[in-house]
Amino acid sequence: MADENGHPEPEEMQLGAVMSALADPLRRKVVTELVGDDDGAERTCMSFELGVTKSTLTHHFRVLREAGLVFQVDRGNSRKVTLRRQELNERFPGLLDLIANEIH
Repeated sequence: MADENGHPEPEEMQLGAVMSALADPLRRKVVTELVGDDDGAERTCMSFELGVTKSTLTHHFRVLREAGLVFQVDRGNSRKVTLRRQELNERFPGLLDLIANEIH
């Protein structure tokens, strides 16, 4: 069962939801950048410079969170996002490698 913030357990992550989340180029950009960061690195949502309104940004991160791609936590007056690297590698082996090697 997903936690109170909408983070699913690894066994609840569905490939369709993950692929749907990654179908959007802005969300895929977020995940691609996180894949390139150090393991466990936390970033603010605004650090991705997606060029969208705050409400649209909130929507994109909600989709990523509910699909299980990222973990979000409140840190004072901002939200920090972390890639769920270990869980994704266990649940969908090779997925993050594909994302990292995507040609833009």
